[in-house]
Amino acid sequence: MQAHIGDQLVVACAATGATRRDGEIVGLHHEDGTPPYDVRWADTDQIWLFFPGPDTRIRHVDRPPEAASPGTVASAEA
Repeated sequence: MQAHIGDQLVVACAATGATRRDGEIVGLHHEDGTPPYDVRWADTDQIWLFFPGPDTRIRHVDRPPEAASPGTVASAEA
């Protein structure tokens, strides 16, 4: 799993009664874009360190060609 700053995470839990959760990746901890990620959750607007599981999907956002590569490590601004 690789991500860029600004990509969206969607966590869709298969458990009965569980709700879907989504957020924006605002920080990377590895230059190659692999987990964990700093994620700003849409439902709380809080930033948390997140280790994605098998029910997590990344929705890549379109970015201009000059945008940073997955290797750009940035910290979250809380």
